[in-house]
Formats: sequence, structure tokens, C-alpha cells
Amino acid sequence: MGWPSWLAGFGRKRILGAASTRKTSPMIRTLVRYDITICGIPELDLHREAGVSDVLSIIDPYEPEPPVFDRYHPHRRQTLRFDDVMSRSAGAQAPEQEHIETLLAFGRAIEQAGDATHLLIHCHAGVSRSTAAAAILMAQHNPGREKDAFLALLDLRAQAWPNTRMVQIADRLLGRGGALEEGLVAYRRSLLNVRPHLAEMIVNVGRGNELP
Repeated sequence: MGWPSWLAGFGRKRILGAASTRKTSPMIRTLVRYDITICGIPELDLHREAGVSDVLSIIDPYEPEPPVFDRYHPHRRQTLRFDDVMSRSAGAQAPEQEHIETLLAFGRAIEQAGDATHLLIHCHAGVSRSTAAAAILMAQHNPGREKDAFLALLDLRAQAWPNTRMVQIADRLLGRGGALEEGLVAYRRSLLNVRPHLAEMIVNVGRGNELP
């Protein structure tokens, strides 16, 4: 997936942000009790001293474990391995039901533990898989607020373009009757309303069928 050109449309400063000073918005705090950071692998080193208590890694099936986590303070970590694709195809591992079941089990575990303070979610570029996971986790315990969960991405990771297949599977598993997918569409419309030039980039990375 050609996300580098997509990320270039936001500028390095916007992508990296202020890792040590970013504040969780009040609205996000009504969805989850912990801070959330979303990033890509190149940004992981920026968050070593950010008080991360939990990590969700979503990486390609044969990608090595990011060695930077050896330099993090003690934390809990869940790793999921699948490609950023929308359908099954030869040579790629699409997100499947078992992956999203594991994601939801992770969400239940950190909610029940009650001691999660800062969840870092990353994939390769911090655009598609990680942002879908973040929205799913924010919506998991908030039925009826699926749109809020996706719109929260505008604060968390403005370059987000969540993986549609992950959202569709989560909607089915959580029994939301299409509300998660509707929230995803609402987010995309809001993003493109602010940055309409991004529509062309979405077409260029092969996901034009996802434009609202």
C-alpha cells in the first residue's frame, strides 16, 4: 500500500506531532479511561518515555518484532499479524475474524484490568490498521457512540484512513448492525471536508472504492 505519498500530504510535523505533550481530548476520555497514541513503526522511538502501559502492535505476517520495545519501560503488549488489505488474495494475509476476536479480547482485558493508563497502537505507517483498531476499541464498550469513536481519530491521528475490512468484521462481532461502518463513513466525510485533496491520494493508493 502506497501510504508514504499519503503521509507526505500531511507534512512531517503534522505526522509526528508533539509526542511528549499531546493531550487526550475530553471527548475521548468519555470513550476510554486511558490515553491513546497511534503511530507507525518509524515513530515508535518518540514514545519511549511517554508512560506507555500497554501496546497493541499490528504488523505484517513476516515483519520482525520492532526492537525499540526493548528500550521501553515495562508494559503489556499484544501483537496481531496480518496485511493491510481489504480482501483475501494469494500472497497476503487479510484481517480475519480470529484477528478481530483477539483485538476485542485485548480491549476487554485492559478494560477489566483497570490499570491501563496509556495505550499505544501502531502498525507499519500508523494510517490504516492501527487507526481501525483504535476506533474499534473506543466503540467496543460504547454502543450507540460508534460515530464518536471514529470522529475521535480527527484528534488522535488526522492522517487516519481505517482498514474497512477490520471495521466490517468488528461490526458483525459486536452486533452493531452497520453502525461501525456508518461511523467510518462519517469520519471519512469529515476528513475529506477539511482536506478534499486527499481524495486523489486515496485513489492513487488503490482504495478509491472507499471514498464516501
